[in-house]
Amino acid sequence: MQNTIEFFKYQGTGNDFVMIDNRDLQFPKDQQIIEKICDRRFGIGGDGLILLENDASANFKMVYYNSDGNESTMCGNGGRCIVAFAHFLDLFEGHVTFIAIDGLHEAEIQNGVIKLKMIDVESIKRIDGNFELNTGSPHYVTFVEKLKNYKVYENGNIIRNSASYCQEGINVNFVEKIYEDEIFIRTYERGVEDETFSCGTGATASALVFLKDKNQSSVKVKVLGGNLKVYAEQDGAGFKNIWLEGPAKQVFKGKINI
Repeated sequence: MQNTIEFFKYQGTGNDFVMIDNRDLQFPKDQQIIEKICDRRFGIGGDGLILLENDASANFKMVYYNSDGNESTMCGNGGRCIVAFAHFLDLFEGHVTFIAIDGLHEAEIQNGVIKLKMIDVESIKRIDGNFELNTGSPHYVTFVEKLKNYKVYENGNIIRNSASYCQEGINVNFVEKIYEDEIFIRTYERGVEDETFSCGTGATASALVFLKDKNQSSVKVKVLGGNLKVYAEQDGAGFKNIWLEGPAKQVFKGKINI
């Protein structure tokens, strides 16, 4: 027996997601089904699938799956997209709170631009001139030159599958400084196992590494899919009041038989 489900497609700076209103809990949380839905040739296509569900302590709950069908850690662009989706569903007006796998988030929306509060980061680990930190998902950050022509897939795949990270996986961010207040990043994402047009937690991680020990509280972040901005306050060895800002748009909607 087939089950017909309404879906919406959202993108945040090119990071695209299948969005489903699952407040009735009717969506089958099956790894193979989710993987097929995210397949760009045989399904709807997306970097991930996100379920919006009810939560007693916040406006809603976000349940995020990578395109391989496995439930994953926090997705920053997905968080901004689900805020836009919740606003479309009339669940809130200007300010909202929601629960994700890494805890409570708050966000604001104005003219299609979403400002999402990320979790605090207690410390940034330095590894042979590179950096490791968790912004809701684990990230590896390394600075390079001539990033436009850099072999992101090849080098990202090597780092992600190295002895240190092969079991749990890690997202790999390659960063190039453009100006004192702007960086360009490209990200290889675990779970997707490829470069994506944008990664919100990766943009946040890269921005925090760039802001570390600088006397500034924000940085523009250029990604393949557009432009983001990260705000943060240094707090000892880490950061607090971290916000990720950028657009999120509904692309289309439809129905699919499962």
